[in-house]
Amino acid sequence: MSRVCTVCERGQMTGNKVSHSNRKARRTWNVNLQKVRIKGVRGKSYVCTNCLKSGKVDRV
Repeated sequence: MSRVCTVCERGQMTGNKVSHSNRKARRTWNVNLQKVRIKGVRGKSYVCTNCLKSGKVDRV
């Protein structure tokens, strides 16, 4: 649960790593999460940087 944004619920994405010879191997992309204090919420929670940048979160 810690790799998920609490605001937009974005999480880990999966796909293929493609080499120069076009060989495929599975890989993952993690969301850029930051642990922040949100106004009106007790404790800290994980929020992605897109939500912080767009102003969806009121920080303390």
